[in-house]
Amino acid sequence: MPWYKGWAVERKEGSASGKTLLEALDSISPPSRPTDKPLRLPLQDVYKIGGIGTVPVGRVETGVLKPNMVVSFAPSSLQTEVKSIEMHHEALQEAGPGDNVGFNVKGVSVKELRRGFVASDIKNDPAQETANFVAQVIVLNHPGQIGAGYAPVLDCHTAHIACKFAELLEKVDRRSGKTIEEAPKFLKSGEAAMIRMIPSKPMCVEKFADYPPLGRFAVRDMRQTVAVGVIKDVEKKAPSTGKGGKPAVV
Repeated sequence: MPWYKGWAVERKEGSASGKTLLEALDSISPPSRPTDKPLRLPLQDVYKIGGIGTVPVGRVETGVLKPNMVVSFAPSSLQTEVKSIEMHHEALQEAGPGDNVGFNVKGVSVKELRRGFVASDIKNDPAQETANFVAQVIVLNHPGQIGAGYAPVLDCHTAHIACKFAELLEKVDRRSGKTIEEAPKFLKSGEAAMIRMIPSKPMCVEKFADYPPLGRFAVRDMRQTVAVGVIKDVEKKAPSTGKGGKPAVV
């Protein structure tokens, strides 16, 4: 309606004016995508397609994926070259954050990759296996007390791996983050703490400040979410050379 110029109202308290809902929606600036960060692509699944080969699929969380890029898959030390990228059966010359893609890789068996692996560019801050990490955890709903040694399953990006609560470092205020108690013996529902955690199997996570999609997790136990957390610090294992330190296929 071209005649509509917005709305305006005057009251004793003052005057106000505004736009229509559609105008307000149209004026919203789209959020910037983290294309400038190093590549992180957690795998959702891996397929073997006849005539093509091994095709991992997943969503690009940060950075850019391109054909001919040499990528590594954490927590393994496997390296390979990306032959092609597809999204909705259309070939792409570049995949950015938010794109759900499949990409064909050279000389890699479908058995060597699995859900939860993270693809990254070997030339730009490649992802590595995690030795342990410190996270701020908020207990949402747990019937008992949680202490050191507790080993629930963590859902972090596409990984689904049990992690041990190795050390309760400090109990913190869940809103301000200030320390309430050093080295608490246990936690119960509604409380938050900084906890050092150790994965039971090879796993790749990142600091929330660096890569948010790979730095938050849900803690699952008894078929429910008992806690949530964000990763504050990560200690990575020393990288080992895969396949003799060379790409899977040159």
